Amino acid sequence: MKPIKDFVGQFRTSIDLDESLIVKKQNRYFLLNEDLKRHVQRDFFYAGVYLGKVKGTIFFPSFTLLAMIAERKANKVIVDKKTAWLFICGRDIFKRGILNVTGSKRKGDYTLIQNEYNECLGFGKILRNMREEKDKNKVFVKNILDIGDFLRREKSASFKHKI
Repeated sequence: MKPIKDFVGQFRTSIDLDESLIVKKQNRYFLLNEDLKRHVQRDFFYAGVYLGKVKGTIFFPSFTLLAMIAERKANKVIVDKKTAWLFICGRDIFKRGILNVTGSKRKGDYTLIQNEYNECLGFGKILRNMREEKDKNKVFVKNILDIGDFLRREKSASFKHKI
């Protein structure tokens, strides 16, 4: 549970999860309900809600966990339609595409990225203090993980199989 709490804390928030319902399977974390927890056996592949995994010392969240964080008061950047599309394609975020910022605006902090409809698109790291920098053509948020990542990985894997 510590890797999840530490990860969520990077967005200057917390989420309330019943630790008795979180199951760790090797390096992966799942949130189960009470009925499912009674029926799940030690050797399962997937059960309940996947929260993320730990590789080495780094926690890699699921998009479900990111959406859970986004429901809270947390560091968030709301972007315009064009910037949302570019972010989903793996691009970083320029100041000119930012509509609103809630929570921290400080360099080095992590922030969720949301579109105009408050849908969580992923997360990134703030590269510049937003109040100090006036140039709208500089990258302000470095893309760390976006919802297009899965499709890009699938595309490269299918391309390798065709060769």
